[in-house]
Amino acid sequence: MKSIFIKAIWSSLLILTVASCKKDAKTIEANNGQHNGSVQYAKGFSIDREGDFTVVSVTNPWPNAKHSFRYAFVPIETLEKISVTKDLYDAVITTPIENLVVTSTTHIPALESLGGLDKLKGFPDTDYISSMPARQLINAKKIKDLGSNETLNTEMVLEMNPDALVGFAIDNQNTTYELLQKSGIPILFNGDWTEQTPLGKAEWIKFFGVLLQKEKEADSIFKTIANSYHQIKELAKTSNKKPTVMSGALYKDVWYLPAGESWASQFLADANTNYLWAETKGTGSLALSIEAVLEKGQKADYWIAPSQFTTYENLANANTHYIKFNAYNKKKLFTYSATKGPTGGLLYFELAPQRPDIVLKDLVHIFHPELQPNYIPYFFKALE
Repeated sequence: MKSIFIKAIWSSLLILTVASCKKDAKTIEANNGQHNGSVQYAKGFSIDREGDFTVVSVTNPWPNAKHSFRYAFVPIETLEKISVTKDLYDAVITTPIENLVVTSTTHIPALESLGGLDKLKGFPDTDYISSMPARQLINAKKIKDLGSNETLNTEMVLEMNPDALVGFAIDNQNTTYELLQKSGIPILFNGDWTEQTPLGKAEWIKFFGVLLQKEKEADSIFKTIANSYHQIKELAKTSNKKPTVMSGALYKDVWYLPAGESWASQFLADANTNYLWAETKGTGSLALSIEAVLEKGQKADYWIAPSQFTTYENLANANTHYIKFNAYNKKKLFTYSATKGPTGGLLYFELAPQRPDIVLKDLVHIFHPELQPNYIPYFFKALE
């Protein structure tokens, strides 16, 4: 949410111990489920049918997680027909939910596209939200501001008593989530930000499809996005040019840019470019010196996503080394930081994970303008 190498900023609840138990005539055991095969690209979760209800397993809630979470979603119309062995799951949710709290702007587009924004009752630091339908609900005080992720207002959440809170975490150490869980509020971890492919991130809309009891709609929306992504990727391949690309900028004398196995690097590969650090290892960011970047990237054709900078003047004033790059002098810099919502939130951090096809269209237009001559970029704009 805060950079192209998206970093979560707070941590999670203690892991609940999963107990085993006996099955009676109406109890659905966790081990008799059949994977429905609906998740194709995402690596961090799966969706399974277990009798009359659905189980979502989140296997990668944060990087290098050693624990996974299992959530049972029971349709309200079947609630009286079955009993669920609650000790087998980290949360049991009756669907569709009516009262929801989410904690990342990346969750907003999924709710909006599935027609579920009316279920959203609280969010930490609503100024980050850029979605216009969501902002209308915020202005009407139908979505409450719950403080910030670092200091979530637990009293407000407890008073709200949501059917579920969708959270994200960087590890398994969070007393706030533990308190809410012990108070009876189901905590559902969403690991969309840990995915390392653009379509993997986007596929987490299916997580919300289960939550809102709109699985078919979520599948259809994702299929459209995936098809659009593949179409623009194939279009990019038709160009006989493969421009060289650099990325990032300095932060306290360290230049951060996408590692070669990151989702940002994948975008550049699918846009048919030669990203100069594509062969490096890692799924996050590289931390380099200005000298190392200058040596390798000085002659790059394009410079994409130069941190928060939106003008050439600001870039030059921040560090005179920036003007040594060919992309600077040829005015080939493009940024997502100039595309903001009405309260200053960067739209890229909110919508790009849900709509990687739009991101790829932007990049293909930048690097291969002849392929989409009438296209108007949505996220990425030329520096002023």
